[in-house]
Amino acid sequence: MNVLITGATSGIGKQLAMDYAKAGHHVVACGRNKEALQALEQEFPDTIAGQQLDITHADETLQNLRPYTDLDVVILSAGVCEYVDIDHFEADMFARVFNVNVVGTMRCVEALLPNLKAGSKLVIVGSTARLLPFTKAEAYGGSKAAIHYITRSLQVDLAPRGIKVLSVSPGFVETPMTSQNDFEMPMQVTPEFASASIRKGIEKNTLDITFPRTFGWFLKFSSRLPQSWQVALSRRFSK
Repeated sequence: MNVLITGATSGIGKQLAMDYAKAGHHVVACGRNKEALQALEQEFPDTIAGQQLDITHADETLQNLRPYTDLDVVILSAGVCEYVDIDHFEADMFARVFNVNVVGTMRCVEALLPNLKAGSKLVIVGSTARLLPFTKAEAYGGSKAAIHYITRSLQVDLAPRGIKVLSVSPGFVETPMTSQNDFEMPMQVTPEFASASIRKGIEKNTLDITFPRTFGWFLKFSSRLPQSWQVALSRRFSK
């Protein structure tokens, strides 16, 4: 199986690349960190090919991704997180976050979609942060809510072509990005757990891959509560 993964130089993307490579699949690992890509290639010389890529650069993304034509699974996991300082509100921060999490991800879709065939799987990584109005998460959660909606619409539009589109909504995962958080992260899981959950969901064609299960269930249930209750609940989490 041929797999292309963005955000493959750290966190969930890196773990996915290594696990697919260990299973004997051929992986195109995409990311900005040249040294990290080289390290992956050295560790898995027969199964991983690195592709240096910054998805915020439109021409670079299109030129570098379009040559990959024989892909069974595409996993778009590149993303960033910044938190709002409500006393120093900055619209440019929203532009930075959305440029990676939404626009950059869609650049990858633009580049790769013409090459996907019936039976291919397009997997887009979002976040459970989209489910509740968490404190300081206006930009990050907003971008993940947008990407989840886009993914659902792609499920509709690509179904006639036989292309499976799967959404991934992780909870808290031990990654370099979450290591910067200064708040409690309940039910945090390891990258190994995240990778196993995603790979299992992809194998089963699960449209909404959410993990860990209990945390995801709680947030999905909470998102159905009246909005005033959701705000009160999120305020309690922020204390």
